[in-house]
Amino acid sequence: MDPIEALEEIAFLLERDRASAFKSKAFRKAAGIIGEYSAAELAERVRDGRLKRTAGIGDTTFTVIAEAVGGETPGYLVALREKSGPAAGRAPTGLRAKLRGDLHSHTDWSDGTTPISTMARAAELVGLEYLVVSDHSPNLTIANGLSVERLLDQLDVLDRLNRDGADRGIRLLSGIEVDILLDGSLDQEPEMLDRLDVVVASIHSKLRTESKELTERMLRAVRNPRTNVLGHCTGRLVEGARGTRPQSTFDAKAVFDACAEHDVAVEINSRPERQDPPDDLIQLALEAGCRFSIDSDAHAPGHFSFLELGAARAEANGVPAERIVNTWPVEQLLDWAAAR
Repeated sequence: MDPIEALEEIAFLLERDRASAFKSKAFRKAAGIIGEYSAAELAERVRDGRLKRTAGIGDTTFTVIAEAVGGETPGYLVALREKSGPAAGRAPTGLRAKLRGDLHSHTDWSDGTTPISTMARAAELVGLEYLVVSDHSPNLTIANGLSVERLLDQLDVLDRLNRDGADRGIRLLSGIEVDILLDGSLDQEPEMLDRLDVVVASIHSKLRTESKELTERMLRAVRNPRTNVLGHCTGRLVEGARGTRPQSTFDAKAVFDACAEHDVAVEINSRPERQDPPDDLIQLALEAGCRFSIDSDAHAPGHFSFLELGAARAEANGVPAERIVNTWPVEQLLDWAAAR
């Protein structure tokens, strides 16, 4: 087995299972190190012990590499596949099979763990045709949000990756998860937001604000013509390492009516710890006539597998595929986003 592929699949499976990010980073770091060697040089370094003494190669990663170089499927990878299935599992079915893209993902430009190119390969692995890179905006300093200057740099990188990977099966779209500030404005220069393909607007602060005030904050953001998607609208956490957090209180009917009026999609966030919005609010948004976007909110390559959970929730709640914007071909998606 190719040792780099083995290391990257192990990292993907660890991320999918929400293991410690330190574990998956160790395998990805090792893959980057050995990528500098030819197959013959790598085999020689394994044989003479130099690889084991290389900074960034630990006992576990060395064993994986040595077994792969020796023609075996590494035992560590075998165990992970037996536990939860391979990275490229069975073909998706139902609503998940209709998802063409993901409008909400993060890279190491903000608080994601890997470069854009690695996220793109993983999104293609799970069958997506397009991926919106939506790193955080400046106000979220804890997540290394992008200033205007850094966002401009990222746009150049996306253009280059699309040119260089024109023969790939996935297209990278420019985007942002822009913070909805306390006054309901969006945390990025309007001129920059105009340049992006897709804008996801989310609240990350003061989630316990009184209902009327929070409702007005959300309504102003939804009415902003640059907003395409309302991200994880209640902010709740139902499980996971960060603990739990109750959903915020706001006039959901008023917010969803505004989403329908202004053609802003309501995000069905696929992260297991979010499951946001809850089922009763999905039903309310359906009744209001809203469109939806089923997104992974991926911060690592393995998180794209979460789309299965989001699709299952949408299906259970009777959300029709035609009202889910990321079931559309990319040009239709871009026309819809630009129309605002």
